[in-house]
Amino acid sequence: MSNIQCSSVMIRTFNRFIISAICAMVAISATSQVASHSVASPDGNLKLSFSLTDEGVPTYKIDYKDIPVVKTSRLGMELNEENSLMDKFRINKVSTSSFDETWQPVWGEESNIRNHYNELFVELEKPSNGRFMNFRFRVYDDGVGFRYEFPQQQFLPYFTVKAEHTEFAMAGNHTAWWIPGDYDTQEYDYTESKLSEIRGLMEAAKCGNASQTFFSPTGVQTSLQMKTAEGLYVNIHEAALVDYSCMHLDLDDKNFVFRSQLTPDAQGNMAHCQTPCSTPWRTVMVVDDARKALASRLILNLNEPCKYKDTSWIKPVKYIGVWWEMIGGGKAWSYTNDLPSVHIGTTDYTKCKPHGNHPANNANVRKYIDFAAKHGFSQVLVEGWNIGWEDWFGHEKDYVFDFQTPYPDFDIKALNDYAHSKGVRLMMHHETSGSVRNYERHLEAAYNLMDKYGYNSVKSGYVGNILPRGEHHYGQWMNNHYLYCVTEAAKHHIMVNAHEAVRPTGLCRTYPNLIGNESARGTEYESFAGNKAFHTTVLPFTRLQGGPMDYTPGILEGDMNKIDPSKHHHINSTLARQLALYVTMYSPLQMAADIPDNYEKYSDAFQFIKDVAIDWDESRYLEAEPGQYITIARKAKDTDNWFMGCTAGENGHQSTLKLDFLDKGRKYEAVIYADAKDADYQKNPQAYTISKCKVTNKSILKLKAARGGGYAISIKPIN
Repeated sequence: MSNIQCSSVMIRTFNRFIISAICAMVAISATSQVASHSVASPDGNLKLSFSLTDEGVPTYKIDYKDIPVVKTSRLGMELNEENSLMDKFRINKVSTSSFDETWQPVWGEESNIRNHYNELFVELEKPSNGRFMNFRFRVYDDGVGFRYEFPQQQFLPYFTVKAEHTEFAMAGNHTAWWIPGDYDTQEYDYTESKLSEIRGLMEAAKCGNASQTFFSPTGVQTSLQMKTAEGLYVNIHEAALVDYSCMHLDLDDKNFVFRSQLTPDAQGNMAHCQTPCSTPWRTVMVVDDARKALASRLILNLNEPCKYKDTSWIKPVKYIGVWWEMIGGGKAWSYTNDLPSVHIGTTDYTKCKPHGNHPANNANVRKYIDFAAKHGFSQVLVEGWNIGWEDWFGHEKDYVFDFQTPYPDFDIKALNDYAHSKGVRLMMHHETSGSVRNYERHLEAAYNLMDKYGYNSVKSGYVGNILPRGEHHYGQWMNNHYLYCVTEAAKHHIMVNAHEAVRPTGLCRTYPNLIGNESARGTEYESFAGNKAFHTTVLPFTRLQGGPMDYTPGILEGDMNKIDPSKHHHINSTLARQLALYVTMYSPLQMAADIPDNYEKYSDAFQFIKDVAIDWDESRYLEAEPGQYITIARKAKDTDNWFMGCTAGENGHQSTLKLDFLDKGRKYEAVIYADAKDADYQKNPQAYTISKCKVTNKSILKLKAARGGGYAISIKPIN
């Protein structure tokens, strides 16, 4: 072989080597991009894995004890411009960490909450446009939270979200407890079905509301509770919803993949963001026992610690109110029938003839104050006290209330003076009729009025379509408004209970004067046509995951024609279950919702409502199955008293309860408020028994809840 030939062969060989080396480097680089990065829960049962596809699309998956829970699911952010954050990413850095703390809530289901997780933090870059997007995953023993994070950066200082492409690919056709996806209301009965059945059941699941906007025949709302064929309980929700729009879920019912559906603004955009910023946490709870789902504090733990240095002014509240007379009894919030329309600041109510059906009057409110003082209730809510109710609804009226001027028959100073003399406060009511600009226009003056007369809590409402027109109840703009009201109220040491607002996402940890919300179908619907019998066995798995609800239980007279002759139905609950709800439906805001006359009529049952605590040191979740039954025992704050409650669905429930959570060596007296043998929520709802017995930590109680029934127990030490 000539030298020329040898050189030629060597060159070809060298070139092949170089090409092979380059290919190997590319392969290694590609492998590093698609390689999975994982983190497990502290107990090792739950595993989250993150990777990029060959196209640079972020993905994740979740397994529980090697059982797929969330199959490989895509992540991405579509912007209102060409350079979306969907693909062609590379991983710049991956880091892991662990965290373990125990914190004390201002109020809650227990006095100490453990926050223990392992974290995976992935930093991504899109080289084509020099933009950065990160993911933070926190894996707990009971679930996963993750969010998008956007560091401050030169080429993405501001952006508008067109759509958030977060997927939750379910591993099967799970059983789900769901309500229709809606940008404006959550006031629906729950439906239990397979995921594949949602489309066919959607129309039947809908009902009328003052404001509603559906977005898909397979759209549902969070918190969504599911149960798998393997017996896992999976829940999808979000935590720390701040400066962003509320997330719903749109189901691909062929592949069982949920995709995030954000609430749009009036222009159709989903969120307006400025870096640095982050989205709310997307949460996936995974447990193998329904009781663990009720015990989970995943949502609270993903929120920031309390923002207030002084929380001494925030107190749980047990209250009654001038409310059920209107909701159930057909009485009016308005003062007169003389006014087809009202001009706030101009209309002279002193020249109007009262229609005589206005219960928010001086004499009636005094009766409620007297009742509250006699029976140990700290506050009395009065709705319909202020001018403007004659044309408040259905007109999308801007200047609808001033939140300051009482009707002629409501002497705000005299009534507050009278209440304070009895050791009682009045609770303020601010209905906005959805006119948010008007509420913010008057907010400071309204809070100052509360300061003047000694109010320290307010129930606000957002009935109807939102003004400015085109905004939805759960959009970014409104979510910012709700939080603005809470933080402004804190400056006045005022607690807030917002109705028709966005569903809670654990912000009560950060802002504990957010003492309650409605944000679901509550007791008021019992006065219309009733909630499904299993409703209160579902809510603790769904709505209550994000925070407490002002459910307004305690309706002891379930025959609605006793309060309104035009109604001919019973509420879908036994009397005993109404008592149980004070335990099973956790809230630091507890209303005894019935009228005083009915509590006098059933004074022996009413005793439990008077006795039951409103803040807790410890909670034990004894029995649970969504849609079937829930049994909970709670230890009252700073006492040795325990209270128990059971709520059951259509099938009733037989309980065998071990009282091993009681202190060893102590004797207790148990007072048991139970369904009678012939009790039934439809046929005999007011059949109940009250019995007493001595118990210890070795005692076993066998109790039966009727259809749509339950029981309540008070346990107090006697030595």
